[in-house]
Parts: sequence; structure tokens; C-alpha cells
Amino acid sequence: LHKAIRRQRQMCIRAEVVLIGRTTKSPELRYAPGTGTAVCRFTLAVPRAFKKDEAEFINCVAFGKIGETIAQYVLKGRQVAISGSIRTGSYDNNAGNKVYTTDVVLDSFEFIGNNKNSNWEAQSQEDGFEGVPVDDYDGPF
Repeated sequence: LHKAIRRQRQMCIRAEVVLIGRTTKSPELRYAPGTGTAVCRFTLAVPRAFKKDEAEFINCVAFGKIGETIAQYVLKGRQVAISGSIRTGSYDNNAGNKVYTTDVVLDSFEFIGNNKNSNWEAQSQEDGFEGVPVDDYDGPF
């Protein structure tokens, strides 16, 4: 038993999630000062399982190439599947109050379903765009 506990402590434990939902607005892309790393933020509306007209609104962040791809191709209302890890944090707002945050930091994403925005369909047919390979993940999921 002690070996198992010790081994578990040595392993990197992450709170991993896989979500399917629609973007509530077009993603915002910025670049981190100093490093120039792409940082893309967006909110995903995920329907609640047993409440027909209710959703959870999940704050998401993607870095680097994944973030740039999302910013370029994902528009408001686009249905996507994301996988990543939950990150919590806090900061002091302008009033001096501590604000706690929870974000999903993306490891990968996929376009799924039909897009509500017809501009996407027209652009994808014009450009010959059939999809964007984002991740060659070989994991068990």
C-alpha cells in the first residue's frame, strides 16, 4: 500500500476534461509580452445534461499554434470538442477584491457538428478548407 501511495505522489496528477459545446463569441487572440506566445481566450457554452434550456459557460484558453488556429477558424456559435486540464487562479480586481478564476487550458480541439454561421460554410468551400489537423495525439482517448 505504501508503495502505491508513493508512486501516486510521483505521478503528475491533472484534472482533465473533455467538453463539447458552442462558442459564445468569436475568440480573442493576444500575444504575451516578452515571449510573444499566442494566447487565445473564448467561452464555451456546454448544455447541461438534464436541463434542456440551460448551459454551463466554461472559460477556455489555448496557447501557441492551437490558439492561433482557433482564433483564425472558430467563429461565434461554432461547435467544437475540446480536451485539456482545469486550472484555477486568482487576482485582485480594481476594487481590491480577490477574484477566483477557473479555466480549461486546451491540449487539443476538433471541429464537430454543423456551424450555425453560414459565412464559415461559404469560406470553407471557397478556400477548399476541409479541416485543420491540430493534434496528432496518440493517447488512449
